Amino acid sequence: MNPVSPYVITVASEKGGVGKTTIATNLAVYLKALREDLPVTIVSFDNHFSVDSMFAIGRRRGASVAGLFAGVPASQLASLGEYGVQFLASERSLAPPDDDPHHLRRALERSALSGILILDTRPILDYFTCNALLAADLVLAPVKDRPSLVNAASLQSAILEGEGDPARMWLIPSLIDARLRLRDNLGLREFLVFSARERGYQVVETCIAKSPKVEGLATNLTSRVYPVLTHARSTAVHRQFRELAEFVLQRFDAAGPERGRQAPSDGWTAENPSGTLRRLAAECPACGKGALRDGGHFFFDLRSRRRGILHPGCLRALLRETELKTLMASEGILVFTLRGPGLIGPEAEGTLSLYDGGGEEIASERIAALEGIHEDFWSGAAARPFAELFRESLLVSLETGTAEFFQEGEGRARFVGLRRRVLREMVGK
Repeated sequence: MNPVSPYVITVASEKGGVGKTTIATNLAVYLKALREDLPVTIVSFDNHFSVDSMFAIGRRRGASVAGLFAGVPASQLASLGEYGVQFLASERSLAPPDDDPHHLRRALERSALSGILILDTRPILDYFTCNALLAADLVLAPVKDRPSLVNAASLQSAILEGEGDPARMWLIPSLIDARLRLRDNLGLREFLVFSARERGYQVVETCIAKSPKVEGLATNLTSRVYPVLTHARSTAVHRQFRELAEFVLQRFDAAGPERGRQAPSDGWTAENPSGTLRRLAAECPACGKGALRDGGHFFFDLRSRRRGILHPGCLRALLRETELKTLMASEGILVFTLRGPGLIGPEAEGTLSLYDGGGEEIASERIAALEGIHEDFWSGAAARPFAELFRESLLVSLETGTAEFFQEGEGRARFVGLRRRVLREMVGK
């Protein structure tokens, strides 16, 4: 049986000054206040020691965050701090132990740490931030202006390149000045929400307002940093942090039973060290017939990381009503995407995009979600009911071969390299 693992929330932004640490620390306090029996732990990979200043009791610093990367279980490192929140002491200079972006994820799966773990990251996509992004069950990305919104693409790209789930990332408008009006009397929050959703991002319904009183909680005559819950209940930010904490608890509850559950093994065995066989579909998603021995077009679902073989004849049938079928080549990737509310209503739409062997987009075509792309195909590829699909991306190789060819050796290296180039192109659009 696998050890207990925490539900991981990563607060990240490549841009400094967006309220990242304020969100991480106060979220921890509000989660503990709303659910007293839930273990809440916070860790910071930055070297500003704000976590220590808010949660350390007296001069007791506790074990260092460096232990997470030295093989020490997180449950043995966490110290009980103020407000009932556990924390790991910050470190002035953390050194990467290796170049593995999944080091932290695997360590936390063996950590015996239950409840919720909040990771506060550096304003840079370094080793520790990438590890935190790929370990996360939920990524909260604060955005306060257009540059921070643009930089969110870098976080999404890092998640995609690490074969993580981009659907776990949610943007939250932060440090919003309600008095500021843009052109045509448009508020800053409304602008950020509209712009983010136009780019395909998920946005938390609440925001965190700019407040001089809240800013003063980290700047005073003592070394303490005080939470909004105890020192700024009269502000709108108090209500907003409660709403954010409720949003997180809804996501946490939807993830499974009360924490203390067993972490998934990711399919690791001595014969299957990468765990990929667990996600390998035995049938063609379009026709439902066996495809692994037959060979065909290799497909990869970004959200579930499910993969398998699509029969060449089935792919031709799916494309028969599209213009892209005339541009098909023997190399490259075809990307099926679905966007829309529930993806079964009239507003739902799909896109087909064709990329060449260098990862450059050749052409793209919009189609109605139910026109030319069948429900059983999507359900088979994603291994989920069609009605549950929301924002989906499916990559299909134009090169043909067996599942074994695409799972190892030169075939795998070629597909993975092309997939990464295509994902970078998709995120940069």
